[in-house]
Amino acid sequence: MKVLLAGANGYIGTRLIPVLLEKGHEVVCLVRDKRRFHEQSDFGNKVTLITGDLLREQSIETFPEDIDAAYYLVHSMSQAADFAALEALSAYNFVHTLDKTHCRQTIFLSGITNDDNLSKHLESRRHVEDVLKEGKSALTVLRAAIIIGSGSASFEIIRDLTEKLPIMTVPRWVKTRCQPIGIRDVLGYLESVMLNEKSFNKTFDIGGPDILSFKDMMLIYAKVRKLKRHIFIIPFLSPKISSYWLYFVTSTSYTLAQSLVDSMKNETIMRDHSIDDVVERKCISYEEALNLAFVKIEQNSIVSSWKDALNQGYLHSGFMDQIKVPQNGTLEYKVKMPFERESQDVFTNFMSIGGNRGWYYWDWIWNIRGFLDKLFGGVGSRRGRTSSINIGPGDVIDFWRVLLADKQNKRLLLYAEMKLPGEAWLEFKIIERNGKKNLSQVATFRPNGLWGRLYWYAMWPFHLFIFNGMAKEIIHYGEGV
Repeated sequence: MKVLLAGANGYIGTRLIPVLLEKGHEVVCLVRDKRRFHEQSDFGNKVTLITGDLLREQSIETFPEDIDAAYYLVHSMSQAADFAALEALSAYNFVHTLDKTHCRQTIFLSGITNDDNLSKHLESRRHVEDVLKEGKSALTVLRAAIIIGSGSASFEIIRDLTEKLPIMTVPRWVKTRCQPIGIRDVLGYLESVMLNEKSFNKTFDIGGPDILSFKDMMLIYAKVRKLKRHIFIIPFLSPKISSYWLYFVTSTSYTLAQSLVDSMKNETIMRDHSIDDVVERKCISYEEALNLAFVKIEQNSIVSSWKDALNQGYLHSGFMDQIKVPQNGTLEYKVKMPFERESQDVFTNFMSIGGNRGWYYWDWIWNIRGFLDKLFGGVGSRRGRTSSINIGPGDVIDFWRVLLADKQNKRLLLYAEMKLPGEAWLEFKIIERNGKKNLSQVATFRPNGLWGRLYWYAMWPFHLFIFNGMAKEIIHYGEGV
C-alpha cells in the first residue's frame, strides 16, 4: 500500500515510519524541509519526500494520485490567539490537496474529548476532526489521552517533577484522572486501523488498562525508580500560577505549560470501547510503559522527543535557513586551539556537549544563564538532549537548537533559543591543514540595536574565560581513560 504521512518529523510520525516500512508499505512523507528529515532520520532513502507548508496551500507539492491511505499527525501546542484558526487552515489545506488523489482513508490521532467544557486545545482537536470529515476519503479518528514513551511530553514532565522534587506542593489538577497509553500501543492502533473497513468513518477512544490521576502517575513513577516522594495538594493555586510552577520545575516551555494546565481540567478517560471490535489488542500497563521508556533511555535509543519540536510548533520551520552564519553586522569571539590527539576523539567530545555531559567548563555559569532565561520566559537549560551520543539538525541541546551536525567535515553548528537582544550561533569545527590539527570554536552574535551591543560587551569578560576554558576541556576530556 502507498501511505502518505503528514507530520513525519513529529514525535508520533518519526516512530510510525519504521512500523509502516516493516509491514511493507510504500511511505510518502510530507515535510517542510527535506534537509532536516534527511539529517535526523535513518529512513531518508527508504521513503519518498514531498515538501509543503500546510499553512500555505500553494507551497504544497502535488500528492501522488495512487495514495491508498493518509495519516494526519500534525498538532500544535501554541498559545497564540489564532492557533485554532491556523490548525483548521492546516487541516483544510491538507484535505483539499488530498482530495485530488484516490486516497480511501484518512487517519487522525486526536485527544479524548468526552467532557462538555473542553480546553481550547481539545476544542481545536475536535474542530480539526470536523474539517477532516469534509474530505472525500473515509475518516478514522483515534482519540488518546496521555501517551507514555521515551521522549514524550507527558513522560518527560512526570520524570522531571518526580526526579527533582522529593517533596511536592502541587495544584489541585493533579487529582484529574486520565487513561494513559504506551507509545507502542498507539503505534499498533494507528497501523491496525489502516484500510480496515470496520474503522471507516468512525471515531474511537484508545487507552491503556489503568485509570490514574496525575498524582498516581508520579507516585508509580517514584516506585519504579525506587524514590521516596511526598505530594501535598494546594487547592487555591490559580491556573496561571500552576503554569509558572510547571514551567520553572520542568523542561517544558511556558507556552506548553499553559496548554497542559488548561487541558488538565478535563478528564481523559475512555467512554467508548468499540475499538475492541475492530482491533484485537491487549495494551500494556502504565508501569510497563514506564519500564520500556527507561530501557530506551538507558540504551541511548530514543527515536524522537517532544523537546525537539520547534518552539512555535509546526507553524514555524525556518530554523534550517540559519545554517549559513551571517557575516555582516555581527560580533564574534573566536578560539582556535591546536591539539595532538585523534581528531575523532575531539569531535566526539563536542558532539556530546550539553545535557548530562554539561559544557565542560564553568557549568555553574551555564546553569545560572539557563535559570535567568527561564525567569524571563525563555526555554531555559532543562531540556537537555534527547540522546547523549546522537544528535542531528532540529534536535535541542539545553537552550540551543542544532542546525548542523556534519560528521564528514567534523562540524557542529548551534543556534541560540534563549532570550537575547539579538541572535546567536555557536560553531565547533576541526580544521586539519599541513599535518596540523586545530579546534575552531566561534561564537557569533547579531545584536538587535544598542541594547544588543551593550549585552555583548557586558558578556565579553565571561566569554574570555568560558570559551577558552571550554575549548581546552573539549580537547583533553577523556584523555588517558
